[in-house]
Amino acid sequence: MTPQPNPQVGAAVKAADRAHVFHSWSAQELIDPPAIAGAEGASFWDYDGNRYLDFTSGLVYTNIGYQHPKVVAAIQEQAATMTTFAPAFAVEARSEAARLIAERTPGDLDKIFFTNAGADAVEHATRMARLHTGRPKVLAAYRGYHGGTHQAINLTGDPRRWASDTGTAGVVRFWAPFLYRSRFYAETEQQECERALQHLEDTIVFEGPQTVAAIILETVPGTAGIMVPPPGYLAGVRELCDKYGIVFILDEVMAGFGRTGEWFAADLFDVTPDLLTFAKGVNSGYVPLGGVAISGKIAETFARRPYPGGLTYSGHPLACAAAVATINVMAEEGIVEHAANLGAQVIGPGLRELAERHPSVGEVRGVGMFWALELVKNRETREPLVPYNATGEANAPMAAFGAAAKKRGLWPFINMNRTHVVPACNITETEAKEGLAALDAALSVADEHTA
Repeated sequence: MTPQPNPQVGAAVKAADRAHVFHSWSAQELIDPPAIAGAEGASFWDYDGNRYLDFTSGLVYTNIGYQHPKVVAAIQEQAATMTTFAPAFAVEARSEAARLIAERTPGDLDKIFFTNAGADAVEHATRMARLHTGRPKVLAAYRGYHGGTHQAINLTGDPRRWASDTGTAGVVRFWAPFLYRSRFYAETEQQECERALQHLEDTIVFEGPQTVAAIILETVPGTAGIMVPPPGYLAGVRELCDKYGIVFILDEVMAGFGRTGEWFAADLFDVTPDLLTFAKGVNSGYVPLGGVAISGKIAETFARRPYPGGLTYSGHPLACAAAVATINVMAEEGIVEHAANLGAQVIGPGLRELAERHPSVGEVRGVGMFWALELVKNRETREPLVPYNATGEANAPMAAFGAAAKKRGLWPFINMNRTHVVPACNITETEAKEGLAALDAALSVADEHTA
């Protein structure tokens, strides 16, 4: 449904926001956040009556769309029964959420440590790895994002890290595979895989394997560009970790819970990490929740040795009730399978068709409901449509593209020179095609900036 426009209320909401809300990742006086009146399914609307098809899923987390009635009802029912309780106790919603998650994680990742979000899940996973191994360093990739807290932001491989990077967080960075912009002069996926693995092993050897506690990777990097790793890469990282006694951490905060057409992206590659972080899609962000799925050997480290970490709201009943309902809804409605099928049959082919018509599209890549278009000035040189980390006038071509999409009722996900196609995993085929049509029109604006 779409409520009647009410600009007066919208103006009041906007005024209070501008007076008192401090927004993340923003210069406060240079932003103009829209006032949102409501959302349902794969869409949202503002107080002026403008409705948008959301190709961002919020921040890639509303995997079952907005306001799913069964999840809303589960939160209401839990609130009527027990709104909160301390994490040291066994609580039904918490126990059931852990059980349902453990049923779906790969391998023996059967212990679940609940956090409030993805960033603190990463914080705790790296802490567990360091305590388990007694080693100080963590290897993390460029073109990766792991969260905004102290350790997580230092593990991040994009410019959001720079302001907080003191070089003292025990992080060593390496290049993960990305054939379109290969750092290894590779011409094929096999070459890219082999050379990336050799580079990673060289990094381990030169850093000293006995100093490396963990390697952390997004299974499929999200914000950095949705670069699906080539066949054999993650299995190769698993082998290197086993060879050198290193803990393998997969960050599935964005890629997990149906986003790639599998419950977890690790299932696409038949790989089991030692620790797996999750958040976002576990309950579609309806109530903040994240966590770490822990293997048997890591859990054994803390069987008789206290784990020195915890959170007041670990496994919050409202969040866990939302997770239980979300997982059950995804299973009952076949949302994971729907994401795989729609991605393979509609989104992927539709985006590749757009690429054939638009010279601004350098590459299409993705899987499930997790896609990216790499926008370029020139397909031959692969020069990005805007420079790396561009702002202001330098970012004008991407700003124009975004404005054109919104004018046509599509809210796009834009990061640097890319637009990501990451709608709700249960978006309908009709809605997906509507979004692709709006994207088609917006790309014509990007084409104007090609050479």
